[in-house]
Amino acid sequence: MTALQSVGVIGAGAWGTALATVAARAGRSVILWARNAEHATRIASMRDNPRLPGVPLAPDIVVTNDLALAARADMLLIATPAQHLRGAVNMLASHLAKPVPIVACAKGIEHGTHKFMTDVIAEAAPHAQPAILSGPSFADDVARGLPTAVTLAASEERLSSALVQALGSPTFRPYHSTDIRGVEIGGAAKNVLAIAVGIAVGRKLGASAQAALTTRGFAELARLGRALGARRETLSGLSGLGDLILTCSSPQSRNFALGLSLGRGEQPPAGKLAEGEFTAPVLIELAASQRVEMPVSEAVASILSGKSTIDAAISALMTRPFKSEE
Repeated sequence: MTALQSVGVIGAGAWGTALATVAARAGRSVILWARNAEHATRIASMRDNPRLPGVPLAPDIVVTNDLALAARADMLLIATPAQHLRGAVNMLASHLAKPVPIVACAKGIEHGTHKFMTDVIAEAAPHAQPAILSGPSFADDVARGLPTAVTLAASEERLSSALVQALGSPTFRPYHSTDIRGVEIGGAAKNVLAIAVGIAVGRKLGASAQAALTTRGFAELARLGRALGARRETLSGLSGLGDLILTCSSPQSRNFALGLSLGRGEQPPAGKLAEGEFTAPVLIELAASQRVEMPVSEAVASILSGKSTIDAAISALMTRPFKSEE
């Protein structure tokens, strides 16, 4: 495989800017694309992003509003929210002159289609090589060079290894995998489960409840993963259990913060996108299609939709029939 020397990052939010910084640290030529021309001009001139304050942009990162320019890179990282992924790749597809790796960097399941992120890429850009990046990470930590380990999965070992080599550095360690589905399930499900844990903390239900929700949530994640062919080691690794532990325990997690606000009876943080809010109803529909029980995730979806109160959801979980742990 030809060396991946240049990286195009699609999406100039906090996560996209952090990933552009990662690629620059790894010695790649980097183009950061922003949909909004004014936003691109502001980042390019000030060399920082107001969505990631206090983190200077490396001088050699090119910031642009020209999608055709970004599409010329050897590999593309899509750092848009999960529900906007198809639109971003649709726009890119017409500018792609050759088959290139397109890496989804959002964690979710598409509404309506129940498609995972790499499936969306494959449909929107049939000649692309889909991959997924997931694992325990926050944009601010990654951008500041704090030690971070993630998983990068593609269908072929050779491709996933090349992607890891292109992005890895002394502070950012990706592990390669071919278990795309396992990585995607872990990333999507943990966002929903983090909302549940946030609700428990906001309601001051105690550390025991927080631990129980985290572990039972992982059991749900693993059941769905097994039903869809994911490997056990992936589900218990960085992109599954590792990401779940981080997201269920840190105030930096937007999903945990959403649950915390709900548990306290407060309005959710304004302007903060929590992917789990959009993933919850799709996740339980997918689980039902596989005849997989996900009671914690179902409780979150019910609370978010207004079909159940928090107290009623807690009562329903605690009065479920007794069974063996699995």
